[in-house]
Amino acid sequence: MTGGWMRTVDGDDEDGGPDLDGRDLGGPILEEAARTGVAGVAAMLTRGVRRALAERGFNSLTEFRLASGRRADVVAVNEAGEVVIVEVKSSVADFRADQKWPEYQAFCDTFYFAVGADFPADLIPPECGLMVADGFGAVVTREAPLVKLNAARRRAVVLRLALTASGRLHRQEDPMLSMAVDMRG
Repeated sequence: MTGGWMRTVDGDDEDGGPDLDGRDLGGPILEEAARTGVAGVAAMLTRGVRRALAERGFNSLTEFRLASGRRADVVAVNEAGEVVIVEVKSSVADFRADQKWPEYQAFCDTFYFAVGADFPADLIPPECGLMVADGFGAVVTREAPLVKLNAARRRAVVLRLALTASGRLHRQEDPMLSMAVDMRG
């Protein structure tokens, strides 16, 4: 996963800000999300992160509950079983309020923060990777250190991901599932 598993910033646009294949990562998209509030910004950034992960062979889940009880914004796994966790921060206040992120590192090989283009990158701790996202994708502006999970933890995380994903899909396909399970007693 090291060595550029995800596209990095390919240059600065004419405004001096990072761009993603020529698209400004700020501008009207972030302004629109800002009008919808923090939840709108977070949802937009999350979509971009998930698209970028998918382009690189990672399948992801959002709001994934770890064995510790903490809930990560995005958790992704690829065919090799490599696990990535991405915490999406919609604002500086959101980042500063989050004191639980170090606990997530025990459940992944690499850990990233994802932020909008206007977020001050120097706030992100150097031991974390950094993605700049918009509603269409994300770029890595700082690679995350690779700290491989041990085999038992990897198996537990991947199994939990599989069970969570299949359960979510089943409930989506069969909305009456919860009622049927409750009726069993």
